Amino acid sequence: MAKKSPKRIGLAIVGAGRVGLFRGEVAARHPMVDFIGVADLKPERLSLLKEKCKADFVTADFRELLERPEVTAAIISTDEHLHVEPILAAAERKLALMIEKPLATELSESRKVLQKITESGVDAVVGYTQRFRRRWLAAKEKVRTGALGDVTLVTSRAFMNRLVALDNYKRTSDPAKISPMVISGTHALDVVMWMMEAKRPVELYARSIDRALGPICKGIDATAGTMVFEDGTLYHSVISWALPVVWPGAVYSLEVGITGTEGVLTIDDTHRDIVLATTRRQEEGYAPDSQRRVDFLGSYPPGDIALGELRGPMREETEQWLNRIAMGLPTQHATAAEAHDRLMLTKAFDLSARRKKPVSLPITEDI
Repeated sequence: MAKKSPKRIGLAIVGAGRVGLFRGEVAARHPMVDFIGVADLKPERLSLLKEKCKADFVTADFRELLERPEVTAAIISTDEHLHVEPILAAAERKLALMIEKPLATELSESRKVLQKITESGVDAVVGYTQRFRRRWLAAKEKVRTGALGDVTLVTSRAFMNRLVALDNYKRTSDPAKISPMVISGTHALDVVMWMMEAKRPVELYARSIDRALGPICKGIDATAGTMVFEDGTLYHSVISWALPVVWPGAVYSLEVGITGTEGVLTIDDTHRDIVLATTRRQEEGYAPDSQRRVDFLGSYPPGDIALGELRGPMREETEQWLNRIAMGLPTQHATAAEAHDRLMLTKAFDLSARRKKPVSLPITEDI
C-alpha cells in the first residue's frame, strides 16, 4: 500500500553522462524531488546537467556530494568500471540507490558491493531498463501465469552495430575486462532469467570470436552459448556487437523465443517496424556516428527524445524508482542480488569461451 504522506527526495547523481542526464531530467520533474546534486570529473558535463536538471549543487568530488545532508538517494551512472567506490560510499550513508548495471566489472568486486548493500540494509535497484517495456512485461505475465506450461527452451539473439563496443574498449585500459556479454548481452540475459526465475542454471558452454574487433582494439566480436538448468531446460544465447557501423539498429536488436510444454511465445524486438532513411546523419545511440543514415527507430534502449523530453522505458523506470522511494510502491526493478547473479552468468559465458569447455554454475572466480 502506498504511503499517504510521501517522503521528500534529495537526489545525488554520480556520473553526468547521457544516462545521468536522462534520469536527472526525469527527476527534476518529479514532485517529491526537492534537491538535485551532480558529481562528475568533466566540467562541461557538470555545466550541462546544472542547466538541464536545475541542479542545486555540482562538484567534481562524489564523496563531497554524497555527504551532503540534503541527499537521501543516489543514482550511480559513472562508467561501468568506476561504480564500486560511489556505491560503497552511498551504502555507508544508507542512501536509497539506483545503480546502472553492472554492480562492478569484476566478480569479486561485485560480491563485495552486494555484501555491503545487504549489510547496510539499503534499498538498492539496478538499471535493467528492458523490464519496463510493455512487450517484456506482457511476456513475463504469460510465462508467470502458465500460458506456456512448463518452459523447456529459450533462445535469444542480440545484434548491435559496433559503436557501443568501440566506445567501451576506448574507455578501458584493459580490454580483457570488457566483453559483449558483460556489457550488453546482460540485458537479454536478464529478461530471460527474469522470466525463468524459478529455474536454477547448473552448467554453461560458450564460444567467442574476435575477427572484426580483435585487430582494432583487442576486443571480442560475439559470444554464443547454451545454459542448462537443473530440470534440463535449455537457454541458447547469441550476442554480437561487431556489426558494421551502418547497421540500422541504433543500439539493440533482439529476438527471443520461449517454448513450453503447452505453448510457444516469440518476441520480435528488432525494431524493424519503423525504419527511417535520410540524407542526414542520425544522432541516436550512446556513441553516434556520422556514417549512419538509416535507423530502426526505437532501438535506443533508454527511449526516444520527443517534444523535448525522454519518452520510453528509462523515463518510466526512473519515475517508478522515485515513486518507490517516496511512497513505498512495489516495482519490478532488478535487485542488487539479481544484478550480481547476471554478472556471474555473463562471466561464466566468457570463462567457458576462453577455456573452450563447459563450466559448472555458479562460478566464483574472476577471469
